[in-house]
Amino acid sequence: MMINEEAAVNESFKSTIKLALKDGFFIISGIFSAAFGLESFLFPNRFIDGGATGISLLVAEVSDWPLSVLIVLVNIPFLVLGFRVIGRSFAIKATIAILGLAIVLATVSFPEITQDKLLVAVFGGFFLGAGIGLSVRGGGVLDGTEVLAIFLSRKLGTTIGDIIILINILVFIAAAYFLSIETALYSMLTYLAASRTLDFVIEGIEEYTGVTIISDYSDEIRSMIIGVLGRGVTIYPAKGGYGKHGVHNEYDVLFTVITRLEIRRLNIEISKIDPKAFVVMNKINDTRGGMIKKRSI
Repeated sequence: MMINEEAAVNESFKSTIKLALKDGFFIISGIFSAAFGLESFLFPNRFIDGGATGISLLVAEVSDWPLSVLIVLVNIPFLVLGFRVIGRSFAIKATIAILGLAIVLATVSFPEITQDKLLVAVFGGFFLGAGIGLSVRGGGVLDGTEVLAIFLSRKLGTTIGDIIILINILVFIAAAYFLSIETALYSMLTYLAASRTLDFVIEGIEEYTGVTIISDYSDEIRSMIIGVLGRGVTIYPAKGGYGKHGVHNEYDVLFTVITRLEIRRLNIEISKIDPKAFVVMNKINDTRGGMIKKRSI
């Protein structure tokens, strides 16, 4: 019994160390990617981004404050809020990530890559978004705007996306006033590139789709999904109602998760079995466990 308990403790310790190293790798990679995007593309060309990073860039452009200091100062209220809203672990990792970004910006010199405005907007946004996304994968954050968005959405009853959009509209209006309308427009392009890259990094290369299937041939479709696609299937017993008189019938509902590359193949195979099958598809950001990681043959 003592040996089993000791083995369990050792295994738990190894898992904790492994997770900490993985998080550290993501956060460090995110710091350098974001710093490269800021120093090599955005800041030398007076471009900004949305959120707290955009506020820091904007203030740095219209004042003598160094960007490394502003990154920390602007994010302090968000870190405090993050401690209250999300938790201590998140606040600690976010603080480490933001301080790390400030230190890299202050001590590491990155060369200016290009002055082409379109390239600056796209690739500056790409590296900045990748950096923020990697830090989120590590459990931290380089931009505290989403923390504020979570807090306000709970208080006001709105969505997080609406709050983020409102914050960024205010940032870009300020950029148009203090810098120029052209700079604000290019900065919007930077934000779009950064946000899309951030989503790509967080959600992963594969985009998963949850598929719900209702058919009189559920057994045949279940066998096809397992045998042909190599995916797992969850079966729900269900009752349906239709018609003016509420006619009820019982059937099995199938649910499976596939990648977007397999959607067409699944549709073709279902059509072969039951062209009238009712199929509902929903985008899924991430999955864990099960048979989803198994590639179809």
